[in-house]
Amino acid sequence: MLTLFTTAKPFVGHSAIIQRNALKSWTLLHPNVEVILFGDDAGAAETARELRLRHEPYVARSEAGSKRLDYMFSTARALARHDILCYVNCDIILMDDFLRALKRIRERRTKFLMVGRRWDIEMPDPLDFLQASWRSRLQGMALMRGVQRSEDWIDYFAFSKGLYGASVPPLVVGRVHWDQWLMWKALNSGAAVVDASSSVIAVHQNHDYSYHPNGRAGVWHGIEADENLRLAGCGKHMRRISDATEVLNATGIRSNAWRHWSAARRTAQRCRHIVYCDVLQPVAYFFFDITRSVRHAVGLRSGMLRRSRPNAQPHGVGGR
Repeated sequence: MLTLFTTAKPFVGHSAIIQRNALKSWTLLHPNVEVILFGDDAGAAETARELRLRHEPYVARSEAGSKRLDYMFSTARALARHDILCYVNCDIILMDDFLRALKRIRERRTKFLMVGRRWDIEMPDPLDFLQASWRSRLQGMALMRGVQRSEDWIDYFAFSKGLYGASVPPLVVGRVHWDQWLMWKALNSGAAVVDASSSVIAVHQNHDYSYHPNGRAGVWHGIEADENLRLAGCGKHMRRISDATEVLNATGIRSNAWRHWSAARRTAQRCRHIVYCDVLQPVAYFFFDITRSVRHAVGLRSGMLRRSRPNAQPHGVGGR
């Protein structure tokens, strides 16, 4: 069966609603599904008790306080009761089609990673899970009024237990680039990477970015996002869903011919990352270091530095 693991923001306000929706949906996938919730965020212990999740309060953090992906992956691997694991962002609702897709892949592949594009919807209220039709209604809402994000947005990673081992670098969630590193690592290890976008309606509940003091800009730019980019080889070790080796659809698993086009796009983006990491970023930080005293004297702050960064795809921000 399956062990899902995640971490959350504090269970306050709208965040509490969407995170409880997500976690509850996972527990309803199958009676034998295991869910591990990492972190000592406000309300996490109470939610874990109520939904009968395994709660692991401690999680290693970066110097800036962000939660580290490597700790959660290694700890989940050690704790998991099952041989299939899945890291999911804590605002993603999963339904029966997710488990069906995973079963089909597992029957045909031994070493694999299953990913897929998400559907964004507005979810202001708690879901009524007592209604027998909640799944069909939610899927209909996603297809009719939701937005399916591009292959840059990766919010769930279902994989065979030994896939990542101890190889995950100290990337932090809640910033960019960690998700695309996980894609690269699976591909680089020779695993079958399967795009289940056409078979799984993974529902993402829209939210704001108030959990970061600088909001959306702080999530996509800044020191921690830059460090994630460095750990991902400045773009060398990053892949999208479109790089998957295979695609799962109604007829089965087939080879993904479009991955060659994705490789061409990646080369162009890699050039931009090299220029940023090797030229623009060092020059910018040097300039801001030597002018810090002057800037502080006139009330300027390092937020200007974040604006110096070239545009980046807003992926990988769903994790906390």
